[in-house]
Amino acid sequence: MRPTLLIVEDNEEMLDFIAGDLSERYAVQKAANGKEALAILQEQTVHLIISDVMMPEMDGFEFCRLIKSSVDYSHIPVVLLTAKNALQSKIQGLELGADAYIEKPFSPEFLQAQVANLLANRDKLKDYFANSPLVHIRSMAHTKSDEQFLETLRGIIYEHIEEEELDVEMIARKMNMSRPTLYRKIKSLSNLTLHELINLSRLKRAAELLASGDYKIFEVAAMVGFRSQTNFGRSFAKQFGVSPSAYNQQLRQDNR
Repeated sequence: MRPTLLIVEDNEEMLDFIAGDLSERYAVQKAANGKEALAILQEQTVHLIISDVMMPEMDGFEFCRLIKSSVDYSHIPVVLLTAKNALQSKIQGLELGADAYIEKPFSPEFLQAQVANLLANRDKLKDYFANSPLVHIRSMAHTKSDEQFLETLRGIIYEHIEEEELDVEMIARKMNMSRPTLYRKIKSLSNLTLHELINLSRLKRAAELLASGDYKIFEVAAMVGFRSQTNFGRSFAKQFGVSPSAYNQQLRQDNR
């Protein structure tokens, strides 16, 4: 699936121009102001926002502030577009959490490069987290709000990690989020569903326990909610490219 961009611009001609230029590579949603954009965000998974600064109803600065201060949306990169070239305007946008700031008039190629770079960097962080046994979940955080969200989520999962079937409804309730909102947040942050993230968290906790050197493999498997050591070994090897026993050997060699 192509990443979804949300373009927020009150000038209809400019809105159509930007959308048309980006629609070959991305799925595009359009909004005329910040209020319309917020309504779209409540219903759609959005991977990046491009917003004008000067708009009626809600300007780009206020919109960016709301996005970056909301646990539901703080992970979404925001590119601000403005005709203002004053340094103070740039500083204001960056202080509000904007990930990039582009002055009008701008080159379409430059905007495309900024968008591609922001999305590629996010994907690298997601892959690094998923494929590295001991990398912490907060490595995917882009804001303080994201970090707190991920720390809380990790704590809830670890608290119930021995349970073979973790209750997704319980997790959503403890996170104080609806299931659809929680799903969109996790999917955008990690490219994983909640069930996939739970399974990955089991395997990462297993890697931590193996690294401690205090437990045997069959003990670790039970401690992270696997019914059998065989299933645990298969899942571990599929995720990290190494069996639990080979991982143990690597750890011993590294510690010599």
